[in-house]
Amino acid sequence: MEELANPITPALAAGAGVSAAGGSIVDPLLITGVLAVNALIGGMQRVGAQKALRTLLHSSAAPVRVRRGESEAEHPPDELVEGDVIRLQSGDAVPADCRVLTGQDLEVDESPLTGESVPVAKSARATGARPLADRHSMLYEGTVVAAGRTDAVVVATGERTEVGRTLRQQTGQAPPTGVEIRLRTLTARVLPFSIGAGLALIAVDLFRRRPAGVALSRAVSLAVAAVPEGLPFVATVAELAAARRLSARGALVRNPSTIEALGRVDVLCFDKTGTLTEGRISLRQVSDGTDTAAVDRPFPPQLQQVVAAAVRASPFGAAAHEVTHQTDRAVLRGARELGITAENGHAFVELLDELPFESHRGYHATLWRGRSGDRLSVKGAPEVVLPLCSTRRRPGADAVPLDDRARAEIDAEVERLARQGHRVLAVTQRRLEDRPRLTEADVEDLEFRGLIALVDPVRPTAAAAVATLRAAGVRIVMITGDHPSTAQSIATELDALNGRVVLTGAELDDLTDDQLARELPRTAVFARVVPAQKARIVRLLQRDGYAVAVTGDGTNDAPAIRLADVGIALGTGATPAAREAADLVVTDDRIETITDAIVEGRGMWSSVRDALSILLGGNLGEVVYTLATGLFGGAATLNARQLLLINMLTDVLPAMAVAVRPPADATPEQLLAEGPEQSLSESLTRDFQVRAAITATSAGVAWLLARPVSTPGQASTTGLVALVGAQLGQTLAVRGRTPLVAASAVGSMALLAIAVQVPGLSHAVGSRPLLPHQWAIALAATAAATAAQLLSERVLRTAGQPAPQS
Repeated sequence: MEELANPITPALAAGAGVSAAGGSIVDPLLITGVLAVNALIGGMQRVGAQKALRTLLHSSAAPVRVRRGESEAEHPPDELVEGDVIRLQSGDAVPADCRVLTGQDLEVDESPLTGESVPVAKSARATGARPLADRHSMLYEGTVVAAGRTDAVVVATGERTEVGRTLRQQTGQAPPTGVEIRLRTLTARVLPFSIGAGLALIAVDLFRRRPAGVALSRAVSLAVAAVPEGLPFVATVAELAAARRLSARGALVRNPSTIEALGRVDVLCFDKTGTLTEGRISLRQVSDGTDTAAVDRPFPPQLQQVVAAAVRASPFGAAAHEVTHQTDRAVLRGARELGITAENGHAFVELLDELPFESHRGYHATLWRGRSGDRLSVKGAPEVVLPLCSTRRRPGADAVPLDDRARAEIDAEVERLARQGHRVLAVTQRRLEDRPRLTEADVEDLEFRGLIALVDPVRPTAAAAVATLRAAGVRIVMITGDHPSTAQSIATELDALNGRVVLTGAELDDLTDDQLARELPRTAVFARVVPAQKARIVRLLQRDGYAVAVTGDGTNDAPAIRLADVGIALGTGATPAAREAADLVVTDDRIETITDAIVEGRGMWSSVRDALSILLGGNLGEVVYTLATGLFGGAATLNARQLLLINMLTDVLPAMAVAVRPPADATPEQLLAEGPEQSLSESLTRDFQVRAAITATSAGVAWLLARPVSTPGQASTTGLVALVGAQLGQTLAVRGRTPLVAASAVGSMALLAIAVQVPGLSHAVGSRPLLPHQWAIALAATAAATAAQLLSERVLRTAGQPAPQS
């Protein structure tokens, strides 16, 4: 039923009504049957693809830790029921509406629900507040745990949640996508043309003093011929097919309309980690601020204290599989390989409390107890941690004040390591007595211990992928929290700078929106940015008319992912929050898969153009042929049944086959050259005009050649066969290397032969069985049309233009 909700349906229904008013019974039934078959085929394609996508979405959903009675296990979110007690931590998406039972430093990002950009503190304390944003003891589906952890009881699921009620109240339809808008525009142009052609034929017939009933019947036939029945669902079918292909290559599309948006993307924003790099961070060098050593060489004993301090500034008490942050995993793994533990230099170490890394914080801090008392250890971004230091202690020496000269020396070492592509962290420590809990206010008056340098190698294939995207007109922008020199080093290695500059988060804050908009075209890298700044960059790019894709994997990436035209979550390490916000989930984290997704998006436009060329070019050729034969030979005009048969054989099956498959011999570079403007502008107009001219000429010549050696009915049927054969031959000429297209063309021709040669069926559609010489004429016209299509391709290629693909 949804497939019937388009402007084509009323036009064909009106034609059926006019035919019925004129006394015909079969024609209205045939028109109605064509509408039903078209809708059924489109609906089956949609249901099948959406079922496959739902299965994939279900399998990719992050499980939830659930306690039921005395047992605790992981369950898919859609299996939650009221009364389940669930456990959530930082980075988790809230799967249902819940009441907080316990909470530790719990903060929740409620921006998807309330629009509040700042995380909201939550606690188990009851509240009677009516406004949603003030219910601090409640968690709501679709929001994200920004910090802390909690146990909460499920109080509502599905449509009973706040999000479910909101969606139920939204009765309006989703706004149309770009390709739908373009198809609606084409439909709006085609329908007046169809009506105009019918009125023109009525005028000619009345001028020739033909009966009004005959003139009306012929006009309805012509109007029906001009209506491309398959036009409304071409885009839907193409998007669904592309989404299914991408799912087989490690890219899960949540909504098929994302494919259309991928085809329009001209700016790709990403963080380097996991996309351009291998995502395997490892400890590479250690420094005390003056002396630096690589960990793969004989490691100096005096630098072991720096590594041990870094371990104590990590979640060293957790099991390996419970350490969620890549940086912490790299530090702990590197220390194990060096044989260094948290107890290095201490009789025992007991972890008391910690402040996990958060983007707004910029460091990870731990409170731990040794034999000589409690201490605070901190590791984090040098520009955040170093200003909090007041002293410096080198291995084997006493603490000394951290003066300007020492700070300059440390800054120089940080810059040197960052320019080599390292991610640099400062490691600090201090005594902290009588603190049962750790707060951010305690992180001050620190003692600088040293630097650790981590490395994430660039993927060998990343540079080629970046070059391919750039050649396709996609601008590459790196938005990262890394040090500017580190980010610049990676961008240089990938040849992604191209004379553009690096802008830091601090510099970005000093610019107004208009000033930043002027800087965007000349900036390749944004370094040391926070989530709000990332979202601001995306918003300004969109304001300037760009279609923006954003990649990310962390909770802090979710706002920008949600804001982008195409949000991409890097699946294997993506937090549930990032996955929930994304339109596309890349399960293997490779930029090559993102490139494949953009290729599919661009290729979808190519497939839509080819299908539209079949629909519009074929129908225009039918109109020209019908008008010409009607003016020249009177009764030879094709009737409504024959024209519906032609459209069913040449529009529905071949056009559908073309829409669901990309060109078999097209390279990724050729598909990347496609897009809405390239595919649906001059090239489409040229394609269907060439197709219409070849179709009308081939069928007209066949009809003229058959007239002297045939009855009028056989001559008309010869023209019908040539009309169908010419369109199918042209389709085979340009897309015959695609097996599905070839099979649909051959199948359509076989159905035509049955409809023409079986006596009773032939009479029902208004045709006459053909003799061998009449078949020879029709097939010769088909061969000539195929050759003409191939010749037009060669001529246009020689002239340096892309060949038409029908």
